[in-house]
Amino acid sequence: MKQFDSIICIAQTPWKGDFQKAVVQLMTELSARHRILFVDYLYTMKDLTQGVIGRHDIPVREIMHFNNPLTKIETEYGGDLYVWTPPVMFPLNWLSARPHDQLLHWNTDRLVSGIRGVMQRLKMRRPLIINAFNPVVGLPLLGKLNECATIYYCFDEITTAGPWMSRHGKRYEDAYLKRVDAVVTTSETLRQDKSAMQPQTFCVKNGANFDLFNITRQLAQKNPPQKPVVGYLGSADNRINIDLMAYCVQTMPDVEFQFIGEVHEPALPNRLKNYPNVTFIPPRQPAELPPLLAKLSAGIIPFVCNKHTYTIYPLKINEYLAAGLPVVSTPFSILDDFGGIIEIADTPEAFALALRRALADTDPQRVQQRVDTAQANSWTQRAIEFEAVIQQVPKAWRQEQPV
Repeated sequence: MKQFDSIICIAQTPWKGDFQKAVVQLMTELSARHRILFVDYLYTMKDLTQGVIGRHDIPVREIMHFNNPLTKIETEYGGDLYVWTPPVMFPLNWLSARPHDQLLHWNTDRLVSGIRGVMQRLKMRRPLIINAFNPVVGLPLLGKLNECATIYYCFDEITTAGPWMSRHGKRYEDAYLKRVDAVVTTSETLRQDKSAMQPQTFCVKNGANFDLFNITRQLAQKNPPQKPVVGYLGSADNRINIDLMAYCVQTMPDVEFQFIGEVHEPALPNRLKNYPNVTFIPPRQPAELPPLLAKLSAGIIPFVCNKHTYTIYPLKINEYLAAGLPVVSTPFSILDDFGGIIEIADTPEAFALALRRALADTDPQRVQQRVDTAQANSWTQRAIEFEAVIQQVPKAWRQEQPV
């Protein structure tokens, strides 16, 4: 029997955005059976300034609470799913450890006060806290919300997540891991790492919004691609193996290469922009992606192999497969789940050859095999797996005693 009346998710990412987010998908699925309050990204005064002058897409009116900061999200399940925008916070990440720690209570006190007010309004009295990769806030929040238990949802290696998190994140995460009731990671490598400090560590891998991305297959069946197009979906950042991509682009002039999403690594377009078979497409809202992906013949994950990428279980792999696309990836992480389903290549030459095989891999049975794999890895299934973890946390779920 569950010991909570609601789930409060403290997130490190905004609810809205131009790409599919694991925690957003997971909370949406869990809202079918639980009341959910999603605490949105903690915008700072620096973010507010950038939003006011128009440099970034920041919800200025919401974080200033000129508009109602509490929004009910309508889902296909018809459950109670709310997103709350916290008040603007003080920018502390740039500070060294001692002043950062001394002043952190300014933000956490404001956050606790706001969340308690929303809890009272929504009649949430005994929540389960799911902290989504924000241990700096999570640690001082422990015990402040009358929670029955806290689960840390870890979907990245904090030491390589960039200065926005790694500056203070590592020492806070080390302390947090020891005090939470359980940890859920999105890859087996992360599970192995975090279990050294928290024995109650489980792995629930990323899934796919199967229904959305499977639309791609339906569109492609009506209008098959007229030329070979290889696509990369998501943020193009320092994970991309630029030398590998340059080799493929140069040696496969008959194939168009599309990068769909934000570009955070300037070296990538600088290296590839002069090739006529390379296109960079700005990010799109998730619902706008199927028509773009329907023009692809294959999907790629050309990541470098290092400590950071080794901890990743990429969202895009199941999104490609849901679309029926063949996939070529480097061996950046443990991808045993996809043996016989995707092509894996570790050198530029091998990657180009694997792409040629993938472009010819159009047998209907193979396409269906890819789709079936993605469906088994849908977010609906991942939510069931996450609930199974919750049921193994004694403070969150009391096991029924046999009569």
